[in-house]
Amino acid sequence: MKAIGIVTDSHSGISQEEAARLGIMVLPMPFYFDEECYYEDVTLSREEFFEKMKQGRKVSTSQPAPADVMRLWDKALLAFQQILYMPISSGLSGSYSAAYAMAQEEEYQGRVHVIDHGRVSTPLHRYVLDALALVEEGYSACEIKEILEKYRENMVIYIGVETLEYLKHGGRITPATALLGTMLHIKPVLKLGVGTLDTFQKCRGFARARKTMLEAMQHDIDTIFREPYEKGELYLLAASSASEEVTAEWVAEIKEAFPDMDVLCDKLSLGVSCHVGYGGLGVGCSCRPPRGR
Repeated sequence: MKAIGIVTDSHSGISQEEAARLGIMVLPMPFYFDEECYYEDVTLSREEFFEKMKQGRKVSTSQPAPADVMRLWDKALLAFQQILYMPISSGLSGSYSAAYAMAQEEEYQGRVHVIDHGRVSTPLHRYVLDALALVEEGYSACEIKEILEKYRENMVIYIGVETLEYLKHGGRITPATALLGTMLHIKPVLKLGVGTLDTFQKCRGFARARKTMLEAMQHDIDTIFREPYEKGELYLLAASSASEEVTAEWVAEIKEAFPDMDVLCDKLSLGVSCHVGYGGLGVGCSCRPPRGR
């Protein structure tokens, strides 16, 4: 039996296939079309998901059932002495609070460590990779939890939204604002921080939104993240709910803007895509967590 395992959820953008390759476990998130429940990457493909969205089907997200979470923990604890559970940010969902409460039960106490990392999508994917590196370096589960929570603020991501429809459905903008924005061809750029998703800038046209995201990223690297960038400890991130072709073009734009940095790009998880819609693009960064020794 290995000492420490990693369990996350599909809000991380990590597929079941990649999870198997990494040696981790991923809890598939539930979401609903009308009143029918589906599980990401299990009972509905990505193509089917977006096709239903285009058909105008009402989509919503949900927290995982406690029984599903505990079932996956039990499976993980057959292979690992302790596990680090990294669900979606506590600022975006109640999943963390529910998991933390369950981890206090006698059968999981001291064996399941729930991490309040403040992340979702590619930043969470990157933090899972950081956690795996810390495991390999010999850190204990408690030490890894402390490191990841202490440095969780060291990230940002900007997301350009192609349609306002799903921000309206989620209550982030009013129907009147959505209608006016659509008429004026407004494409908002959102800023994802630790547990928050706020409007950063409103742009006329998606080309302008893409340029705005790259400019904002450059500004952050030159200022907030200058030191880790100069040390080679800054990771560049990208995410997309657009087509393969548009995603490839976006990654090429990012690489052209930042030629000395590699890019970790994920398909935006279906749970996040419920709120962003089809055609969304994102760019961001995350710092390598400083070691505690």
